[in-house]
Amino acid sequence: MSQTPSRPLGVAMIGYAFMGRAHSQAWRTVGAAFDVPAVERRVVVGRDEQAVAEAAQHLGWQEHTTDWRAAITREDVDIVDICTPGFLHAEIAIAALEAGKHVLCEKPLANDAEEAAAMVEAARAARARGQVAALGHTYRRVPALRRARDLVAEGRLGRILQVRASYLQDWLVDENAGMSWRLRAETAGSGALGDIGSHAIDQIQFVTGQAVTAVRGRLATIVPERPGRDGPEQVTVDDAAWATLELDGGALASVEASRMATGRKNALELEVYGTQGALRFDLESLNELWFLDATVPVADQGFSRVLVTEPEHPYLEGWWPQGHMLGWENAFSNQARDLLLAVQAGDPAAFSPDFADGLALQRVLDAIIASDAVHGATVSL
Repeated sequence: MSQTPSRPLGVAMIGYAFMGRAHSQAWRTVGAAFDVPAVERRVVVGRDEQAVAEAAQHLGWQEHTTDWRAAITREDVDIVDICTPGFLHAEIAIAALEAGKHVLCEKPLANDAEEAAAMVEAARAARARGQVAALGHTYRRVPALRRARDLVAEGRLGRILQVRASYLQDWLVDENAGMSWRLRAETAGSGALGDIGSHAIDQIQFVTGQAVTAVRGRLATIVPERPGRDGPEQVTVDDAAWATLELDGGALASVEASRMATGRKNALELEVYGTQGALRFDLESLNELWFLDATVPVADQGFSRVLVTEPEHPYLEGWWPQGHMLGWENAFSNQARDLLLAVQAGDPAAFSPDFADGLALQRVLDAIIASDAVHGATVSL
């Protein structure tokens, strides 16, 4: 079984851009917010020597390197945090697990189910050694969404009838926005579907406790070409995605994901409707959860705003007094907390979602892509 060393746990982070910045902040603050094992940001890895050196200094990492294989085999590294594009996840995660490290991998787990399945096999072997293989679906650590899950689990909504989830952004509305790895199938796997749609689908399953059993999906590439270094390049992923999902508890769900929704910056919205109540959430107001109790007289019914900042709410024991708002970055610290506690307990099952959950979600994404290929026909999982 994996043992927690007496020294601070060493972290190696692979990748230092958008997600790397968020994860760096989490590793910096988690010990100040929660009673967890001490950690040290040992080494950050990137492809460009100068850029990764600057990132190490700016983000507070002790060292930097361009050699991820050397980083993950260091004796002073216990946790490997993977913040790279999806096409690199499998190779790095499998190697890190085989090197005896705990792994935190950003979502989606991989670019397709075949890669994800290989990662799950490596995680199963590592789990027997006490290693944690954690998947970074960070929104599970937003207190309001965790409270939503609790309300459903407590039966406050009764039998779940239907769910509506959407994740809308607008950063690709400008047709002159340049090409990036997120717009190429070989590096991103899919577009809005995998990038942000995966969050919406994960929240449907997380909050309801129900798994997807069948899908119908449509994808659209609204701007087929983008400016590249050497001229126009073809966009090979979707700009927007739509799907209907059948859940194993009998509920139906609709999903919309778009990076072309003018005026929507980071709007993950979730609505859950049951026989005895309903919930609403919007990430752009992430401290608020709206709850309707349908068991009271109709004349008294209406959505009530719950400000999820009370000490009794999930994760709030580490943060601020009532009414002092949390931000997007706090969920990453909450995620680091849960990972460190699982490592400390020597219990890989204490952290969720794991790689197996990532594979299950990847199969849903692949099924939506397959459904689109046959004009929206139903694909069962």
